[in-house]
Order: sequence, then structure tokens, then C-alpha cells
Amino acid sequence: MPFTRASGILLHPTSLPGRYGIGDLGQAAYQFVDFLTDTKQQIWQILPLGPTGHGNSPYMCYSAMAGNPMLINLDALVEQGLLEMSALAQVPAFSAERVEYDQVIPYKLELLKQAAHKFQPQESKEFQEFCQAQAFWLDDYSLFMALKHANGGASWSDWDPAIAKRDPEALEIWRTKLADDIFLQKYLQFEFCRQWFALKAYANERHIQIIGDMPIYVAHDSADVWAFPENFMIDPETLLPSQMAGVPPDYFSETGQLWGNPTYNWEVLEETQFDWWLNRIKTSLAYVDQIRIDHFRGFESFWAVPEGEETAMNGEWIEAPGVPLFERVEAVLGKLPFLAEDLGIITPEVEALRDKFDFPGMKILQFAFGSDHRNPYLPFNCDRNFVIYTGTHDNDTTVGWYARANDYEKQRLVSYCGGLGPESVHWAMIRLALSSIANLAIVPLQDLLGLGSEARMNTPGLAEGNWEWRFDASALTPTVRHQFTTLTELYGRATNQWP
Repeated sequence: MPFTRASGILLHPTSLPGRYGIGDLGQAAYQFVDFLTDTKQQIWQILPLGPTGHGNSPYMCYSAMAGNPMLINLDALVEQGLLEMSALAQVPAFSAERVEYDQVIPYKLELLKQAAHKFQPQESKEFQEFCQAQAFWLDDYSLFMALKHANGGASWSDWDPAIAKRDPEALEIWRTKLADDIFLQKYLQFEFCRQWFALKAYANERHIQIIGDMPIYVAHDSADVWAFPENFMIDPETLLPSQMAGVPPDYFSETGQLWGNPTYNWEVLEETQFDWWLNRIKTSLAYVDQIRIDHFRGFESFWAVPEGEETAMNGEWIEAPGVPLFERVEAVLGKLPFLAEDLGIITPEVEALRDKFDFPGMKILQFAFGSDHRNPYLPFNCDRNFVIYTGTHDNDTTVGWYARANDYEKQRLVSYCGGLGPESVHWAMIRLALSSIANLAIVPLQDLLGLGSEARMNTPGLAEGNWEWRFDASALTPTVRHQFTTLTELYGRATNQWP
């Protein structure tokens, strides 16, 4: 890790405040970076930045390499002369507390189309250079999204077979036919990158590093699978996954979890020296400073479920080539700034893979109080090379968790904290995280603000109502700022506190 001790906040940009219905890369994002700086933080952790599909989940994106156009700030387009000020005069009465995706997406997309129409690509050397430099993913992605719109949003496996199977003549015909929409997609990626990289530079200049999230799997309905089906376990006839990812039955689910993503054709990927993975990781490292690998255990062995199954019960564990993959990536890119999401039932083999490359693991405090002193999530059982969290985007907030915790968990938490009142449980958990020996401590903003279950970001297994939470800027009060700064300094995690 590049830090002796550091701390930071988990907040996805969609949760930022603002008048356009969804958090974006505008003024509120810069103000949040200023808040991190003022409170002596060194980390801003985010969720995947990709263009979201059905369900609006950042873990099921149309591309593993593109950005989400909904994060583009509209005020910046006015400043560039691509939108009239009057176009933003009548903004719908969007909720300030939730992202109403069904209303926000068509509203913003129409304005983004207006800006694209006014943009002059032939006069922008920056745009031309961007398209050339990113062509290895941008060309396929732009055509994929244009085709998807032309097919009414249908999954690529339901398109005309000539297009679905990438017949060269058919592709050339559609490239000409959809030239305007293809340009729109390229422009949106250009503008997203321009705004994101400006924000990232602003953060880095203030000694704030950004941790991004990289899901191990990609969505079946994505440009990645459509463009490179040979890299995935895809049935050549149905074009659907012949082998699906998930996890087996366990204490939490009698039927396991069937995610529906295609698993990787690791034999083909090895034959190509993992080129697709190299491109994906290089692209991700341009967006962020460090990468949290979601479901890291899948690089050691993964649960594979045959095509046609409706649950994950009838799967099997298959070994994955994690060692040669990371050796190849390290040989090309150097020491890897990865964090391993190693939660759940982790085998010694998975731990060995993590430790071989010195990847920090994760500890979640909400998991720490359900058993005795040997619980691996307790702060005093945590090693330095870990990231400790009060909770994650998949957990309830600390206040919500405490309200539902059993008496045993509450008693143990109270004993470790030396007593607390219900109104201060979030500060007690924050103190435990910051005081731990772990190199990094990350606090979801919901926990810093002491919010309840209404502010939960995601409930796994729940199809609707996720990824919607937004915060009010006025919640970052002087009291919150002072207390967070004080604890950060007290436990040696403040910016420039260590040489």
C-alpha cells in the first residue's frame, strides 16, 4: 500500500447532491473533494463508473471500460457553449433524496443529445485524439450502444443473427446507417472522460487518491461479450451463457445465488496472454488510482452453473488461473494497486493467492460481533495489510444494522466500545475502524452522517429501489467535520501525518 496509515469515505458520484436528479461530476463533486481535504482524508472510494443497464446497478454495465453518461455535468456544457442557459431554466422537480432513474435518464439524455449536435468534432483535436487512443474499446462500445437503441433496447443475443454474430458485411452496413448515433456515443464518452479526469486531477492535487471498483464478471448484455464472445462461455447457437456465474447454497440462501453473468473461457484468455484483461485493467487504472477487485475469490476458483438452471444449486467449483493472470499483469504494468474483496467463505487457497501478490484484504466491522474473540473481523484480529470498513454498499447502514442486531451483538459491541448510547453507535464504529491497525479505514458517508436503513445503497436480492440514495450537502455540518477530523488525527490517519 502507498500509505502508512490513511482513511477515507465510500461515496458513489450518483449520490452527490445537485439539481439535475442525479449526482454528477460538477460543483458538488469538487466540494466533496474539498470536504475530504478539510477533514484530512486521503481516500475517496467509489463504485464502478460504467454505463448502467437494467436495474441501474453499477455492477451490471453495458461496458467494462466506458463511463456512465448520466454523470456528465450539464452546467459544464453551458460553459462550453454546447447548451443554452435557457435549456436548464426549467428543471423538473426531481427528488433531492433519491435518484428517480426513469425520469432522470430521458431528461438528461435529451440535453446531452443537444450538446452533441452542437459539438464540432472536426474542430476538436482533443476529440480526435481521444477516439484514436481509446479505439480498442470505444469503437465496439459505440456501435453496440447504437445497435441496442436501434433494436429497442433488446439484448444483443436477440438481434438479427448477422449482427449478433458480427458478420463483417452486416456490421459495415450498420456502421453507415447508425453513424449519427455512433458519434453520439463517442461524444458522450469523450465528455465523460474530460470531466472525470479533471475531477480526478483536482483530487490527486489535494493528496486524495480514488479507489475504484472492478467487478470480476461483466454483464452478458454488454459490448465486451458481444465484441469478444470467445473470451466467455457462450453457447454458439443461443448466444446465451453456457456457463453462469454465482455462488453455491450457504447459510444465507438454500439455493445459492445465480448471477447470470457468463463465466470466462480461461483457456482462450490464457492463449492470448490475457490481453483482454490487460486492456481492461489499464483502462481502469486511468480512471482510478487503486482498484478494489469484487469477488476476488473467483480468480482462484469459481462456481459455475450450467445453462438452463434456474438456481445456483447444481453448479461446480472450477479452478481459475489467478496466478498466471496476475503474474502477466504485473510483468506488463508493474506492482499492482489492487485491493481484494475477500469476504464470505474464503479458502486457504484464496488467501494464498491474495498474499502471494500482497493484495490487501477487507474487514467489515458489522460482521465482527456475532461470535467470540476469535472472530476475524474484530479490529484486534486484523493485520496491517487490510482495509477495514464499518460497512459496504451491500450492507445496511451502521445505524440500521444496530437497530436490527440481536442482543448478543449489541452487548459485544458495547463491551468493545466501553459503553455507548444508540444515538452514537455510528461514531463508536468509526472510532473502532480508525483505531485499528489496518493500513486503510473506509467509512461509507451514510455512517458518517448517522443515517438509518432509509439511506442504504443496495440490498442484494432486492430487484428494485437500489442505487438511489443521495445526500444533502447541509448534512456535512461543522460538528461532523470537526469530529471526523479529530478522530482521523487522533488515530494517525491524517494527510501528511506520516513521512
